[in-house]
Amino acid sequence: MSLTFALASDHAGYQYKEKIKEHLESQGYRVKDFGTDSEKSVDYPLYIRPAAEAVARGECDQGIVLGGSGNGEAIVANKVKGVRCAVCWNVISARLAREHNDANIISLGQRMMTPSTALEIVDTWLAAQFEGGRHEKRIRQIET
Repeated sequence: MSLTFALASDHAGYQYKEKIKEHLESQGYRVKDFGTDSEKSVDYPLYIRPAAEAVARGECDQGIVLGGSGNGEAIVANKVKGVRCAVCWNVISARLAREHNDANIISLGQRMMTPSTALEIVDTWLAAQFEGGRHEKRIRQIET
């Protein structure tokens, strides 16, 4: 069974969203694109929240959200119960987001990295596995 990804961005993350969508689909993943569909200025919560809600409801297995820095997008996603969204800026932060935090969504800043770094972050996050153990207790504390 192939995973389904919720993908969303504002105007400042649009270009990388499109690159990541193509990258995921080329690997056989399904992608549900929540927009936006251009570089025209938009309000990011209108796109990020529906994507996060789809992950929280189980309609999508994981999510990737994007903006200029990724910070605002992570804040919006983390307002949705059941979402653990981590801002990732390099492969180490992406690996730890999965291994230690079991992040089900990552947030990337298009203005903060190159396109190749963004794809490396996505691949690293996908390959990493939640370590459980001492981290499980902490995840439960987050969710209470």
